[in-house]
Amino acid sequence: MVSVVRAWWLGVGFMLAMLAAFAVQAREQVVLVMGDSLSAAYGLRPEQGWVALADAKSDRYTFRNASVSGETTAGGRSRIDAELARTRPDIVILELGANDGLRGLPLDQMGANLGWMIGRSRAAGARVLLVGLQLPPNFGPYAREFQRSYVLISKRLHTGLVPHFLAPLGTERRWFQADNLHPTAAAQPLLADEILRALDALPPQR
Repeated sequence: MVSVVRAWWLGVGFMLAMLAAFAVQAREQVVLVMGDSLSAAYGLRPEQGWVALADAKSDRYTFRNASVSGETTAGGRSRIDAELARTRPDIVILELGANDGLRGLPLDQMGANLGWMIGRSRAAGARVLLVGLQLPPNFGPYAREFQRSYVLISKRLHTGLVPHFLAPLGTERRWFQADNLHPTAAAQPLLADEILRALDALPPQR
């Protein structure tokens, strides 16, 4: 009789564990986006930006957009603790660095800021997706080292990585606004799909 009762309780415990695991998987994960104008829907209505589109399209993720046009990695570093406390995210997307690069700021400074934000996100229990960017070729060797920085940071700190955020757009002029820097509304779904694929492939927390 004792063995039967014990088996029953073990069965109940197993079922509860399975239900708990299913609930965790079914719950929408909160994604905090720390980005610059590329994620802040610059020149567009907020609902046209890739963050809003990804949020509407996905039933796995809920997006909280804390992106600011013109933001540098230093600006993101100064804000991330408050944003982590406010949103309590499961995942943090770091789409920052373009404004550092366009200003020619030291890459070791950019790397230190991104590393700090990755560390703070991890300490808050969030996984991290690092979104890399690319500078125009006329920046010379600095442009090559700039893009390489994202790869090195991702490898060293074991984050997910989108090597070049705007790669799906290529160099076709139709995907960009008049400034030839910011994607048009028509390009935003391509960026949303790219990020959703990267989130689905994100490695587990170490």
